[in-house]
Amino acid sequence: MVLPEDSNNVLVDVLQQIADSLDKNTDILNRIANHYDGVVPVMTRNAKRLEESQEDNRSALDKMYESVFNN
Repeated sequence: MVLPEDSNNVLVDVLQQIADSLDKNTDILNRIANHYDGVVPVMTRNAKRLEESQEDNRSALDKMYESVFNN
C-alpha cells in the first residue's frame, strides 16, 4: 500500500500522541501505586489495632492492675 507523502506526518503525529498518552498513563499509575503503598500498611495496622482493642475491652485501669498484681 502506497500512502501519499504528507500522510506519513499524520501517522507519525498519531503514534507520537499515543506514546505520550501511554507515558502520561504510566506516570498516573505510578502515583496511584505509590499512594496505595503508603496508605495500605497504615490502614492494615489500624485495622489490627481496632480488632485487638475490641477483643480486650477492659479499661486501662484494669489492665494496669493486672500488670501490677501479676508480677
